Amino acid sequence: MKKILVLSMLAIFCSTISLAQETTSKEVVPTLEKKHEVRLGAIKLLSGSIVEGVYEYVQNSNTGFGAALLINLNPDNEYLEDYSITPFYRMYFQTKEDYGAKGFFVEGFTSFFGGKNYNNFEFNNNQKDEDFFDISVGLGLGKKWINSSGFVFEAKFGGGRNLLNGSELDFILKGDLYIGYRF
Repeated sequence: MKKILVLSMLAIFCSTISLAQETTSKEVVPTLEKKHEVRLGAIKLLSGSIVEGVYEYVQNSNTGFGAALLINLNPDNEYLEDYSITPFYRMYFQTKEDYGAKGFFVEGFTSFFGGKNYNNFEFNNNQKDEDFFDISVGLGLGKKWINSSGFVFEAKFGGGRNLLNGSELDFILKGDLYIGYRF
């Protein structure tokens, strides 16, 4: 009787150990719970060695705010901006709230930027580059797509009015196709 009791206890103990599973598992965070997003402007990077990185904090499913940093790595190209910092605020208009902060959006931004004016000529018809700094206030429209893994694709276009008259232009255009990730 003692042998049967000991053997049955040993069998129960062995089966408990062999059926045990690891209790630590990676929980999948829903995309709506992810609040931070980074993106990179693809067209500017591919066409003119201009890097534009964007960070956005997703406040809730309808709003977000952040900033974009643009750096022109090739001073020989005639792109208006050599550098810019552009803080923004967005409102999203999407009826489905499965991922939040996606779909059609309207953006208000302020851009602090500097560059070179290329239309100033000296008397001997040599082009003279003149550095400038300007501030712009404007609006943008766009659409953002996001999948359940957190990868983001965005198309945006906007424009703003220059306030300091430092640039040879009275306005600035903003936009690109962006690829990024929400975490």
